[in-house]
Amino acid sequence: MKVICDRGALLDAVNLVAAVVPTRTPTPAFSCVKLVAKKHAGGGGELSLAGTDSETSLSITVTHVDVTQPGQCAIPADKLRAIVSAEDGEPTLTIETDGDQVHIKGANAHFRVFGFPPGDFPALPDLQATLAGEGGSAPKSVFTQHAGALLDLVTRTVFATARETSRYAINGVLMKREGKKLEMVATDGRRLAVSRTQVAGAGGKDKDSVSCIIPTKALGVLQKLSRDPEENVRLVITDTRVFFAFESGEGGKGKKEDSIPTARAVLSSTLVEGSFPPYEDVIPKEQDKKIVANRDDLGSAVRKASVLTNEESRGVRMSFDSGTKKLKLSSRAPEMGDSEIDVDLSSFEGENIEISFNPTFITDVLRVVTEPEVIIELKAGNKPGLIRSSTNDFLYVVMPVNLPT
Repeated sequence: MKVICDRGALLDAVNLVAAVVPTRTPTPAFSCVKLVAKKHAGGGGELSLAGTDSETSLSITVTHVDVTQPGQCAIPADKLRAIVSAEDGEPTLTIETDGDQVHIKGANAHFRVFGFPPGDFPALPDLQATLAGEGGSAPKSVFTQHAGALLDLVTRTVFATARETSRYAINGVLMKREGKKLEMVATDGRRLAVSRTQVAGAGGKDKDSVSCIIPTKALGVLQKLSRDPEENVRLVITDTRVFFAFESGEGGKGKKEDSIPTARAVLSSTLVEGSFPPYEDVIPKEQDKKIVANRDDLGSAVRKASVLTNEESRGVRMSFDSGTKKLKLSSRAPEMGDSEIDVDLSSFEGENIEISFNPTFITDVLRVVTEPEVIIELKAGNKPGLIRSSTNDFLYVVMPVNLPT
């Protein structure tokens, strides 16, 4: 194999694929990135880079290449990433193989890396075979969505997933599709985030219904892959796996659902087993206090109040006054001190109320709200609070905390 690559495009691809590759593994081939160079009959070529940890797999195709000799190799991901990063003054890099040895050359540098036989690299899930129903893995749902809308769904939910828990089902995000409706839900048992949108592209049939739980790691990679909000992403869901194919060119306009145009990147992941909690039961239905506040002002005030909190008093008390339409935030930590911050409210309907929340849970949600104002709905100081957007395409349920008086 011999190929000349645009260094910038190569580095972007290497960084993304290396994020999937495990840092520690008993199988050496799993620590590698597989490179496959192809030469097109009409001229030009492409270089694909692939990595996997056996659960999450990613393949990226780079077209800014000149393929002199097609071929393939498997090279340790950390070494490839370090070399391409170090050659920051080079516009192009040449990659050439000699058996299992990989030579990477710049204008005044030559790196020789010992790789592994490409045949030892694990086989990645095949999207085309899945679309064709081969191997008993026929898709349950196939549809396209704009990358921007998909990224919004992920960003507004993935932050609320559980990080460490024995309940594996809440270590991921529930994706639920019913016809043209698409919803993502995440919870860690103390808060719940729900984001909704409409299926924008092909495959949005009213009869289609599917739900699955996608691991947090795969969604983190998905966030990094998105670069053009109008780019089409083809989603393919089976009983055990999900695929996200970022389509190049026209994004498959006029294509059949069981085929896929050239994809610049294909991410696939096994699905989380288990049942997601019945989240609809958690969403409050009878809140009688409605507050509208400026998102940035509220976020700034919560961050200020959180300065004087600690693990023993990890909470900020929020006192809403309907007469003055003001919010007073207060915090206190033994042997540290206390704070009080006032915030003007845009509107307040209902009686005065005092409630306490973990400040991190409030600042987290305010970072993903895109509208300048946020709606807060409350019932009582010991009942869950509801934060939502004015368009009702996003809602967030958060449990209060008990603070000493």
